Amino acid sequence: MRELPDAKAMAKALRNTLKHQQIDISHSQALELVAAQLGYANWNVLAAKLASAEADGIHFAQTAPIFRIFDEAKAREFYVDFLGFNLDWEHRFGDNFPLYCQVSRAGLVLHLSGHHGDASPGSTAYITMHGVERFQQELAGKDYTYMKPGIEALPWGKQVTVTDPFSNRIRFCEPDD
Repeated sequence: MRELPDAKAMAKALRNTLKHQQIDISHSQALELVAAQLGYANWNVLAAKLASAEADGIHFAQTAPIFRIFDEAKAREFYVDFLGFNLDWEHRFGDNFPLYCQVSRAGLVLHLSGHHGDASPGSTAYITMHGVERFQQELAGKDYTYMKPGIEALPWGKQVTVTDPFSNRIRFCEPDD
């Protein structure tokens, strides 16, 4: 979400969806629900946050960590087959050039690169998420030969750490409330 109208559009869509299910809520109730879904105490806090972000004209839309890969088949097996990401796009500068691609899932975007110098192998990304237990159960159910991640209970929340075939680590963490 980038601007206040986006949040208002979400509230309007929520209200319309509920109305089709014979659940009638006010516009202000819908705004409060959207704020709660986005992790804010109430609509006023969300609106202030969005307004302050708009005031300086600077807004960061998305983060996409770049991970160095060395084997395209292994990368696809890990990120697409095991973690359940979608392969959004691929790019090569020509025949017999390294792959640069984007994978994504549920709002998380990662870039994978076979290019020397794009990233250091053995990097770590910390990803805040919701549903980490369901995610861990999904991964365990796939019976991936090279990894059986568990859940760590840490002082700041529950975490599942995976390591790709190129020693890059991703820490999926659901913070405590």
